[in-house]
Amino acid sequence: MQLEDLTGWQLDSGGNGRSRDSHTNQAYIPLLLSLFPPKLCKPPQGPAKMVLLLMMVTVLHLVTLAILFIATMEKSWWTLDNVENVDLWHKCMYDNNTETWLCASVNENEWLQSVQALMVLSVVFSSMSFLVFLGQLFTMSRGGLFYFTGFCQILAGLAVFAAALIYTFQREQILQESKELSKGRFGYCFILAWVCVPLLICSGVLYVHLRKTDKS
Repeated sequence: MQLEDLTGWQLDSGGNGRSRDSHTNQAYIPLLLSLFPPKLCKPPQGPAKMVLLLMMVTVLHLVTLAILFIATMEKSWWTLDNVENVDLWHKCMYDNNTETWLCASVNENEWLQSVQALMVLSVVFSSMSFLVFLGQLFTMSRGGLFYFTGFCQILAGLAVFAAALIYTFQREQILQESKELSKGRFGYCFILAWVCVPLLICSGVLYVHLRKTDKS
């Protein structure tokens, strides 16, 4: 004795079920496989994965280099209530009479010169590593690693780290002419310098593990 429910399944007396439309269902399997091939479900592998990593590292390098350049050249390493802004090169005071910023060169000392040199050195290292990276894309043989590019990026990160560290602990010596130093605060350029440190080091490590392929 067989029982049939509303779903189209047949039940025999033993309780075992079998589909009434099993042959029809099997006919749809090749059609579904043609619509959703297995390759679409697999993550990128081999050369495709390296090309994707290459694009990510290049974008990260350009963004980090732009942030580093802004941190080095802009006028906000130290600020005091929108009245005084000090960077690595200039000291700007707000004139209430003319409602403009009046800037003059800072009086340099040994600590400030160290910070200046380290920040400029980091920009040079990062720029040089990008140029070398572009050259290696066209001259390096297949399977080569970007060791020199990664090494330059890591050196740039260490230089920024040393500069930000010196400015943090020696700001009293660097900002001798600033008014009411205790009421001031670090500006956004100082924060950007600290942000560059992990970005430069991470991009350098990625360069070391990046391998050139035919599509690179």
